[in-house]
Amino acid sequence: MSDKLDSYKAKRDFSATPEPGAEDRPAAEVAPSAAGDTARFVVQEHHARRLHWDLRLEREGVLASWALPKGVPPDPKVNHLAVPTEDHPLSYLDFAGDIPTGSYGAGAMSIWDRGTYDCHKWDGREVIVTFHGERVSGRYALFRTGEGRWMIHRMDPPQDPEREPMPEQLAPMLATSSELLPSDDGRWGYEIKWDGVRMIAFVAGGTVKLQGRRLLDATARYPEIRSIADVVSSHEVVLDGEVVALDDAGRPDFGKLQQRMNVAEGAALRRVARDVPVVYMLFDLLYLDGHQTVGLPYTERRRLLESLSLAGPSWQTPSYHVGDGAALLDATRARGLEGLVAKRLDSVYRPGRRSASWIKVKNVNRQELVVGGWLSGQGGRTGRLGALLVGYYDGDDLHYAGRVGSGFTDQELDRLDALLAPLARSTSPFTPPPDLPAEVARQGHFVEPTLVAEVAFSEWTHLDTLRAPRYKGLRTDVDPRAVVREVAPRSPENVEDEG
Repeated sequence: MSDKLDSYKAKRDFSATPEPGAEDRPAAEVAPSAAGDTARFVVQEHHARRLHWDLRLEREGVLASWALPKGVPPDPKVNHLAVPTEDHPLSYLDFAGDIPTGSYGAGAMSIWDRGTYDCHKWDGREVIVTFHGERVSGRYALFRTGEGRWMIHRMDPPQDPEREPMPEQLAPMLATSSELLPSDDGRWGYEIKWDGVRMIAFVAGGTVKLQGRRLLDATARYPEIRSIADVVSSHEVVLDGEVVALDDAGRPDFGKLQQRMNVAEGAALRRVARDVPVVYMLFDLLYLDGHQTVGLPYTERRRLLESLSLAGPSWQTPSYHVGDGAALLDATRARGLEGLVAKRLDSVYRPGRRSASWIKVKNVNRQELVVGGWLSGQGGRTGRLGALLVGYYDGDDLHYAGRVGSGFTDQELDRLDALLAPLARSTSPFTPPPDLPAEVARQGHFVEPTLVAEVAFSEWTHLDTLRAPRYKGLRTDVDPRAVVREVAPRSPENVEDEG
């Protein structure tokens, strides 16, 4: 017996770790397990250097063990990696606790499931068992695929016959603009409008994938968010929220966030992640443990989201408030925040749709606009960019919306110069109306309309151009062809859904 546990004992200092010591009972006292026997099993959730689950099967007086990086697969369509580890003593069936830093396997360990199993086959290449656990039941196969590498496969249909696979992509639902709050105030929930970038998170089996509005993978840009998987634990979820960078007063600062949006690897990412940390503000739950939740009402989705208790150093679940929108909007204005998003309490989630069920009311006018060219600077900006020429799409036509000449730092001017140079074209991308001002038509440097800028402004003029525009940053997460003029109706009752 001691031979089977030599590796277990050699890796541990039992004066430091609370793990049980090896059991040195003579082998003759242990009845060997055989096919057809009923024995015990345990699955332990292990928050070590990387979250994983340890599967242990009672076998010939010890616990044969595998580490499952993504847990026990609930669906026969997906196999999970199973890495064999050293045999453990039978007393490990009941172990839960904190393995101290510096010890082998350091981290918190808890019992995720336990029960008995029937053994149908056990040899050096394949193990087939039927679990009778509190969370896991059914027939599974562990099979060897290479040296030190196994897989675990569910042989039975899913435990939940209505289980749906997690979607690989989801386009976020978008809000429509309004100048006024809804009149039927008590039928709406109000959330802070966060000044950041929209992000969908797919979290399962200890891994996270972040997807932006253009359905592109943004996981590498925000490494601090990946550890949300440890908190989500064995749940499988799709989350919706906004990634923000906060200023010293705790307010979202889109200018700071710009420093993070275009860095995805290496020393530059490590440096900027240290200097400009981000927070993922969560406000919706789109999938939970095998079921899409998009068809549930907003209040039920929020209840399920809040039940996950997702609050940490780089993610938060800010509360929402039913009714009292006017007071809340006043509070956001006093704090210098962008505004509110009002969401109908009974509204479902419509992926990829701009819906009248979500209304955004801003304290300051903001608009995403397509960059179609630029004007040279004068005075202190001679030889550099002086103003961006921007517009919005109406069908296939790019309409001119004005020039944006303020809000740039020297560093941002240098970055824009480098981005615009390879996009140069000889003709204007804008389609009248309105006609281009004479100075723009004569002196403008035109570019392919592939960049999107966020612009703050006071109002639209009677010529359909911006008054007092100010550059806020580039929106690499927005498809330029999706940029339309956001006309805010006087009343949200006049807003219609967009496909």
